[in-house]
Amino acid sequence: MDEECRNCPALCETRTQVVHGYGDVTADFCVVVERPSRGADEVGVPLAEPQSSDGGETDAGTTLRRLLERLALCDATTPPERPELENVYVTMLTRCRHPERPPTDEEVDACDPFLEAEIRMLNPEILIPVGERALAELGRTYTTRPVTELELPDVHGERIRGRGFELVPMIDPRAQTDEQTQAWLEAFASLMASDYRQTKGRRGR
Repeated sequence: MDEECRNCPALCETRTQVVHGYGDVTADFCVVVERPSRGADEVGVPLAEPQSSDGGETDAGTTLRRLLERLALCDATTPPERPELENVYVTMLTRCRHPERPPTDEEVDACDPFLEAEIRMLNPEILIPVGERALAELGRTYTTRPVTELELPDVHGERIRGRGFELVPMIDPRAQTDEQTQAWLEAFASLMASDYRQTKGRRGR
């Protein structure tokens, strides 16, 4: 995972830095977002709060961090630039950010080996794709269901059986209604309280 990766020229020109996954490497839960947030691009850590305000929309990483705090997966007392995560790991389809557009298909494909390596290393129980793009990519790779059946908001908070994992998709937190946020939190809290672990030869903890 080269810190000076030059695979995507357009992203290399606009990124502040390459941002890799971050969190508890023994986690049962792996969150996958589309690209680094503005805060992550500035600081180099997913879920980091931006160091400066641009007067624009709410930062994606900050919003997701608040949801994880409500599930006690992120310590709300830790510094804004380096959240402390427990039993959750956060990563991305692409490691670099363009401030004005989402990644292209070619850019997602270029980063796919990094994502696959992380997921193999973590061997999580639950994958949490955030947004349509992450759901489509993970659904295509890790489930047997047609991608046309995996659409948000229809499967928001639903447990979807995958190949060695379960997927629990989430609408981008910035686009959720209060009701959708509460529904996802309740569904995931119920999952956490259940016997969600699969018998797939997990390493000891």
